[in-house]
Parts: sequence; structure tokens; C-alpha cells
Amino acid sequence: MDLRTLRELVRQGEGDNLEFKLKSSHPEKIVREIVAFANSGGGKLLVGIGDDKTIKGLKYADEDEYILERAIQRLCTPEIPYRIERVPLTDEREVLVFHIHRSTDKPHAVLDESGKKKTYVRVKDRSVQASREMREIMKRTRRQRDIRFNYGEKEKKLMQLLDAQQSVTVDSFATSVGIPRNMASRTLILLVLANVLEVHPGEIRDQFTMAMA
Repeated sequence: MDLRTLRELVRQGEGDNLEFKLKSSHPEKIVREIVAFANSGGGKLLVGIGDDKTIKGLKYADEDEYILERAIQRLCTPEIPYRIERVPLTDEREVLVFHIHRSTDKPHAVLDESGKKKTYVRVKDRSVQASREMREIMKRTRRQRDIRFNYGEKEKKLMQLLDAQQSVTVDSFATSVGIPRNMASRTLILLVLANVLEVHPGEIRDQFTMAMA
């Protein structure tokens, strides 16, 4: 990537597939972004760029790259493949560009200070913790098995609900149909895996819609 391409990329601003970090002083937060990209549609992480789109670069890029690679190796599970590119700004400053592809080995997680695994997904310009439903969908998608389901009364009511309001959450489905939340969750997960529904992760709750034909 040359400097002109970098500037054009920065001009777009942060979004589903692009994140800026000014420096590597909080590597655990940067690892979250990498995990979220791998669990979602992939993306680019630019280190040396401010949130206000200022291209400041890193004076000691070797050191920053080492810190971040160590953090990725130590905190990501399972391992995430990525590629690092350097874009020189001047003789003394560079921007690090992490290229992360959409993973086929998800869900990936970050290990926190207590060793607990936390899974993140990308929602617009933020990386948010994945719901239980999202984690299960990612886990079962990896198995690539044919999914079968029975079209019963609750599925019929779900289709009527989606005709009326375009999208549902686990809670709204459970309340409207009068079934336990865990049953609503299992039903929605199964229908996403069967390509009947699509899931749209959110910061507060996931939305489920009919899959595009």
C-alpha cells in the first residue's frame, strides 16, 4: 500500500471493515478489534491514525509491531492468521496496517486478565461482545452440516411476526409467541443455520430478519 492509497482509506473513516488506532499503548484493546474482524467480515486495522483521521504514524514501528504481535499470539484463541504491512510517511514515521480476513475457524476469542474467553464481532465502527446466539451460530456454522427443522406452530407464528414487523429479537419472539426464551433462542439459531433467517448483531441485542433470496 502506498501513501496515496492510505490517505484514501483514512478519508473513508472507520466502519464495518476499518479501524484506526493512534498507538499500541493498550494492545489488549487492539486485539479485540482483530478478533471482531476475524469473526465478522474481515477488515483492516491501521495503527498510527487518530480517530479524527489525522495520519501521525509511529516513530518506533518495530517496537509497536513486536508488542502487537506478542499480544495477538498471547491473547487470541484460536490463532488468527493476519498480514502486516508498513506504509512509510517520512524517514522517521510509519503506519502499521493489519490485514485480517474473515475467518473460517471462528468463533475467535480474547483472553482477559482472569483467563476468561470473550468473543467480539464488528457492528458498524465498533467491536462489541458477541451474544450467546452469535457464538453458537459461529460455532455450528464451522461444522458445515445440513440443518433440518420442523415447521411447527411457533415457526408459523414467527413468519407472521416477521411479515408484520420485518425483524425480531430473541426476547420479542419469545414474548409474542408465548414460549420460553431458551426455546426462542434455539429456534432462531436453527433457522439462521438453515439459511431461512439472517442475524444482524447489535450492541445491545441481535436482530433477526428473513434471509435474502
